[in-house]
Amino acid sequence: MEKIKTLHERTDYKWIALANTTLGVIMATIDASIMLIALPDIFRGIKLNPLAPGNSFYLLWMILGFLIVSSVLVVSFGRLGDMFGRVKMYNLGFVVYTIASLLLTITWMHGSSAALYLVIMRVFQGVGAAFIMANSVAILTDAFPPHQRGLALGINNVAGISGSFIGLILGGLLGPIDWRLIFLISVPFGIAGTLWAYFMLKESKGAKRGGKIDWIGNLTFALGLVLIMIGITYGIEPHGTSAMGWTSPAVLSELIAGAFFMIVFAVYESYTKYPMFRLHLFKIRAYTSGVLSSFLAAIARGGLMFMLIIWLQGIWLPEHGYSFSRTPLMAGIFMLPLTAGILLAGPVSGILSDKYGARPFATGGMIGSALAFILLDLMPINFVYWQFALILLLMGLSMGFFASPNRAGVMNSLPAKDRGAGGGMNTTFQNSAQVLSIGIFFTLMIIGLAATLPASLASGLAQHGVPNVIAAKIGHLPPVSVLFAAFLGYSPIKQLVPPNVFATLSKHNQAILSGHSFFPDLISKSFSSGLGEAFVFAIFASLIAAIASWSRGQKYIHKEHVAEIPEAVEEKIV
Repeated sequence: MEKIKTLHERTDYKWIALANTTLGVIMATIDASIMLIALPDIFRGIKLNPLAPGNSFYLLWMILGFLIVSSVLVVSFGRLGDMFGRVKMYNLGFVVYTIASLLLTITWMHGSSAALYLVIMRVFQGVGAAFIMANSVAILTDAFPPHQRGLALGINNVAGISGSFIGLILGGLLGPIDWRLIFLISVPFGIAGTLWAYFMLKESKGAKRGGKIDWIGNLTFALGLVLIMIGITYGIEPHGTSAMGWTSPAVLSELIAGAFFMIVFAVYESYTKYPMFRLHLFKIRAYTSGVLSSFLAAIARGGLMFMLIIWLQGIWLPEHGYSFSRTPLMAGIFMLPLTAGILLAGPVSGILSDKYGARPFATGGMIGSALAFILLDLMPINFVYWQFALILLLMGLSMGFFASPNRAGVMNSLPAKDRGAGGGMNTTFQNSAQVLSIGIFFTLMIIGLAATLPASLASGLAQHGVPNVIAAKIGHLPPVSVLFAAFLGYSPIKQLVPPNVFATLSKHNQAILSGHSFFPDLISKSFSSGLGEAFVFAIFASLIAAIASWSRGQKYIHKEHVAEIPEAVEEKIV
């Protein structure tokens, strides 16, 4: 095989790097969401009721464990790529990811043991994904000259974002056939990607620079971020008589301890010779503005997928005749306009940002996102689908116009030696913001539900034959249980009313309570209130992200790359 001496000696190398890293990123993001729709099939397959007392741990960690682990490790693995070789660390990620995907398919246990096994394997899958995500962007930035990076990073970034929505469809299609297929599908692609990367990807000259591992920085950062994310995760769980756990001693302790370790981390990184977190990069205005706007954009949209899924599965689809068991797959299909918008806008905005810079397109994308959230807020709960689809398309176009130029702007602002760590820092902020966003969206939703749902639920059940004592008890169940039931595609009333009580009801009342309309009609008003608050939050986050994006200044490329740009000179930040 021809030896590649420099990355630009062969014009096809950059396209090989783009194709391989895009495969890696889309695999990682598909698996981050593929479980969301397939969770009912997984829990049925391992014979575990996720809504039973004590089982919410498995439900939450199957959903968020992958994202939390990849968020915590991506900066460290990006730094390792800077030190020992980005391609080497990327290849290791492919191997770990593929092995973990295979191990996820061979579960022989049932019940809580099987659920715990899946959670642990998902954590290892997240480790592999962190290696891939931390180094793929740096590999692309090394391979492409500055005047083409927007296109390359745009395609790669769009593949990552769209993978999150493609995962919803695949989970809905494969889960009912056999839940193991949602993990097995990654194995052949993982093997092919591993071999392809090993033989074809080459290290960039000068990218690997050695150094020492910052063990104290890694430890304090990991402890701080994990504790904060665990606190957020359990903050939306009920505690005692409270609908949420934000005031529980455990959650408060986790958040306070996490904040303490993050402060220790920040102080230590300011003085150590070989820091994990390259704090000096924040002196680069284009980098800081890009990372901040990326963080705010992820906060605005991170919980959007969950809200749209619950909206569709719990209310709109049943109201339009779909059985609860069919709603998970149909929700993924009805959200396809969002994916289409991202796929259309991403590459186009990347090409345009190569010529004109990131600021106008990234800023415009966040203004467009704010407009889409305003339109969603004005949309009635029982909407007309074509109007909903157009708003989703606008949201997707806006996300695509923001994400690709912003990523290119961030990576162009970095020195070559810091691309792994700098790109990893950006990814960590983005992934962490998604977890934070989920906590915020669910909190606002639960506040809205808790105000009116208990009385409505108890009254509605009592009117259809459920004894008053039992109806009142069900009415005081935590709203998050209702949300999770709808999210999982279960018939919520059948999950909430004890089977022995449901069996004593008349056939007429059984049909009404388990029918398409009772639960959506019951929850619509409460859901609308909470959803409106969540959308208002997303509107403000999007507008602040637009301001942060505009503050990056004019087109900026780090000065060491000027020689690579044909017929161009470096443009300074203004």
